[in-house]
Formats: sequence, C-alpha cells, structure tokens
Amino acid sequence: MLAYQTFGDTSAPPVLIAHGLYGSGRNWGVIAKRLSDTRHVVTVDMRNHGSSFHDATNGYDDLAGDLAEVIAALGGPMDVVGHSMGGKAAMMLALTAPQAVRRLVVGDIAPVTYTHSQMQMIEAMRAVDLSAVTRRSDATAQLADLGVDPGVCAFLAQSLDVEARTWRLNLDALAAEMPKIMSFPTVETQYEGSALFLSGGASDYVLHEHRDVIRGLFPRARFARLPKAGHWLHADDPRGFEATVRAFLDAPGA
Repeated sequence: MLAYQTFGDTSAPPVLIAHGLYGSGRNWGVIAKRLSDTRHVVTVDMRNHGSSFHDATNGYDDLAGDLAEVIAALGGPMDVVGHSMGGKAAMMLALTAPQAVRRLVVGDIAPVTYTHSQMQMIEAMRAVDLSAVTRRSDATAQLADLGVDPGVCAFLAQSLDVEARTWRLNLDALAAEMPKIMSFPTVETQYEGSALFLSGGASDYVLHEHRDVIRGLFPRARFARLPKAGHWLHADDPRGFEATVRAFLDAPGA
C-alpha cells in the first residue's frame, strides 16, 4: 500500500491529497496542516515516488487503484484533492470507484493527452553526480547548472535522499511510462458527484476547449481559477488555493 501521512482529528471529515509527477506528500505539508483544523487530512506518496513502493507500471488505472486501497484501509469514502498527475489519478478514481469519492478537486489538469513531455527533468536528475552531493543544495546547484529553472530545482531536490545519495523516484519506470502519464485512459462512465476543476490563471494546462471533455466525464463539474497562480497552484497562491478548496468542500450540497 502507498506510504501516507495523516494530519488532524481522525473523527473529522476526511480528505486525501494526491501529489503530482516528481512530487511527494511532503510537498503538501503546509496545506495539509492548515486544512487539518477542521479535517482529517491524508497525504500520500504515489507509487514510484517518495517512500512508496516502486513498480514497473505507472498508468492511471494503477494509480487510481492505489488511492482506492488507501481510502478503503482508512475506513471509507473521502473528499479527494489531486494535482497534475495526482489530479488525473483522482479523476480516474472517481470514474472507476465513485463510491470512494465524496467530492473531487482537480488541480490544474484536464483528462486529455498533453503533447509536452517531462522527460527533460528525468534526464537532468540522471545527470546529477550524486557522489558529489553531501547537501541538498549541492544537487540544486547541479540541476541549475543543467539549465533547470531555480524553483523546479528546489522542488526536485526534495525527492533526494541525501544520506543514501539516491533519488526517491523510480526514474526508469517513470521514463518508460511517460506516454501513459501524459495521456488519459478512455473511460465510458461518468462521475455524478460534485467536482471542482481549479486552474492557474498563468497556466495553459486547462484550456477553455477542455471544458466539454471535462463535462462529458464530470457532468457536475464547476470551474474556478486562481489569477496569480501558474501550474503549481498550492505553491504560487497557497492561501487562495486553501480558501477555494475549503469553500467547495464545506459548501452544503455542493
């Protein structure tokens, strides 16, 4: 089963957070702690990430099954928040196991195939000379020298086990499964529950033309945008992200 952390009173309404590609549950610690004042928050490490198991597959059927297993182990349906790759996994969970999802929040991703690739990040991480790394900043500096954006350098470096001098990412599996990660499975069902698609005003991941595809799978979808945020909603505008998610999850009959 996936590794996970919990925050808040276990008797409070539960919400599970699924991170994006190359991330981990620890990226969501600040948001999780803030939401835990009124909720029992669960942050997972997706397969091939963080402290979770490594596997040769990383398709959305697999990721959705992993989330369903955690939810079942912790006692039943939850609100589910997913960002980027985690957002696609959360969508797949809602479509294939709707009984596990009370309300759904999808952060800056659509159920479509994207033409850009994230292979350049894998190539950069592979190029880091881990034998020369004694501090996380050493890896950050090497990534910067390789042309990685400074903000992304810090994000990637969070997935480095400095003591073991190894990445907490299954880079080989993620590289092999990249076509699946960038796409979305064909699904014939719909999720009839409440769903919020929250995008960044400075991001081009969720376009207006995606809305018909989204509504075809999620007929009760609502749309909101954080004007000051890019793709990394929770990092670019954490207060705005938190407030929007709270309002949606707490609304009666959403």
